[in-house]
Amino acid sequence: MTRYVALLRGVNVGGHRRVPMADLRRVLTELGYAEVKTLLQSGNAVFEAAEQPTADLVAAIEAKLVGEFGFAVDVMVRSGAELRAVVAANPLEVSDPVRFAVAFLSPAADPAVLDAVDPDSYAPDLLRVGEHELYMYFPNGLGKARLSPILTRKLGDKATVRNWNTVTKLLAMVE
Repeated sequence: MTRYVALLRGVNVGGHRRVPMADLRRVLTELGYAEVKTLLQSGNAVFEAAEQPTADLVAAIEAKLVGEFGFAVDVMVRSGAELRAVVAANPLEVSDPVRFAVAFLSPAADPAVLDAVDPDSYAPDLLRVGEHELYMYFPNGLGKARLSPILTRKLGDKATVRNWNTVTKLLAMVE
């Protein structure tokens, strides 16, 4: 069995697109996954499943969620090893884990799209590109970030963001 992390995009924000975590745990269990645990109310789950391509897990989870809740939910899945690699590959100093975030991309962002973003023009925000992630630091907070709206427009629904505290807690759960 392999441990995985599922990251749901855009659920339980401002009372919209409600996915109660108890229901998420039930949905994942009904899909045959074991040791299902959730973190916070923002759509983070850790589970065990037979080793398989993450695209297969994404397809199964997304289909089950739309059937259960009546709306589509974008899901990103990383194996425990992949999440460990995300943390290990972090190219920036984490001076404040609440203001440091990782955008998990699905699929990997088009390099031409990211090349068109000049992160220096959005200082003091910082951005570094990983393999399938973006590492970002927002010294003034995510709500006041100059870079975040630009990335949202360029990446659309192909990313979900978690702060560093959440990423490291998920890593602890998956290990």
